[in-house]
Amino acid sequence: MTTVRPLEPSDRAQWEPLWEAYLRFYETVLPKQQYDLTWSRLLDPAEPMHGFGAFDENGKMVGIAHVIFHRSCWLPDWTCYLQDLYVAMSERGKGTGEALIDAAAELARQNKAGRLYWLTHESNATARRLYDRVAQNSGFIQYRKPL
Repeated sequence: MTTVRPLEPSDRAQWEPLWEAYLRFYETVLPKQQYDLTWSRLLDPAEPMHGFGAFDENGKMVGIAHVIFHRSCWLPDWTCYLQDLYVAMSERGKGTGEALIDAAAELARQNKAGRLYWLTHESNATARRLYDRVAQNSGFIQYRKPL
C-alpha cells in the first residue's frame, strides 16, 4: 500500500536519490546548488511550488511529484503544472504514479485550479501508458529556445 503526502523537511535524504534518478532518466545534470534551491522552494509556503512523496508500507519513499501553480491567459483560475513525476523502478506498475497524480489533482482542486497538466518525452512509453489511461493527450508539442 502506497501513502502519498506533502514533503517534509525530514524527507530530504530520501527525496534526493529519487530526484537524481529522475534527472538521470532525462540525461540531465544539475549543480548541487539547484538541488538546495529546489528543495527550499518545495517547502516554502510562500512559493507556488509543492512536493509530494509516495511511501511504501515500510516508510521508504518510492516516488516523488513536484507541482507548480501559475496563472493563465486562457483560464480565470490557477493552473497547476505537474513538472516532475518519478517512481522507483521497483515500484512501477503498482499504482504509485497514479497515486501521485491523484494527490496533485486534489491539491489543484483545493487551490481552485482550472487545469492540471504535465509533459513527458514522446519516448517514455511506460509513463505514457499510465497518462493515456488517467488523462487526455492535448496534442501539443513543446519547443524550447535557449536564452
